[in-house]
Amino acid sequence: MKGLLVRVGADQSEGGGWWNAPVNSITREFAYVSIPETYRIHRQFAKPYSATTPFLQKFGAQLPSHLAKLNMHLDPDFSYLTYGDQGERAKQIARLGNGDLLVFYAGLKDTNSNLRLVYAIIGIYVIEEVVMANKIPNSRWDENAHTRRLLDSAANDIVVRAKPKVSGRLRSCVPIGEFRNGAYRMTRPLLREWGGLSVRDGYLQRSARLPELLNPQVFYNWFRAQKPIFVKKNN
Repeated sequence: MKGLLVRVGADQSEGGGWWNAPVNSITREFAYVSIPETYRIHRQFAKPYSATTPFLQKFGAQLPSHLAKLNMHLDPDFSYLTYGDQGERAKQIARLGNGDLLVFYAGLKDTNSNLRLVYAIIGIYVIEEVVMANKIPNSRWDENAHTRRLLDSAANDIVVRAKPKVSGRLRSCVPIGEFRNGAYRMTRPLLREWGGLSVRDGYLQRSARLPELLNPQVFYNWFRAQKPIFVKKNN
């Protein structure tokens, strides 16, 4: 078994939309809001940010004006159990296969007056297959953000399909991070429980290469012990 940790969702970077989706750190309920789409897409497959409005209202949150009229790069798409990627990260993921793991986490803004972000696992995929985006028939283009793009934008992209029942968005997120040594990092107890990560001191920022789980089976045993409940939808 192999496993990669994948940061997803809107965040305070330019590519992330300069915004964080909300979480209630007490109940661990959260809203999943993706980064902005920056490529040309097939219009009929557009995923507008406005679709998240009713879910954000449950947390007393609203979209910032600079995102409200844009489309999301909805990836992962938990309603279809897919995830796409490109570049170096796509090469990493392409080395994974049936039964391997993608662990999705996000930096979320706490609704309980916590000034620090809540870094938490929001979903997990047990991989069924990894396919090239440009080999996917147009009847399935709406299943992932990378095939919603015009094909010339997705020539070398990959799409992961995950196993149902053991994959999906979590109903309640699982916090894993803390602010330590000037950055958000995994907590030291969890680093020990998981068997370690390939990044120094549990660093949880976006990067060109995805952090690897050094002992994926140990992590997966820990994860299942959290008794996760999956939902096959984005919100």
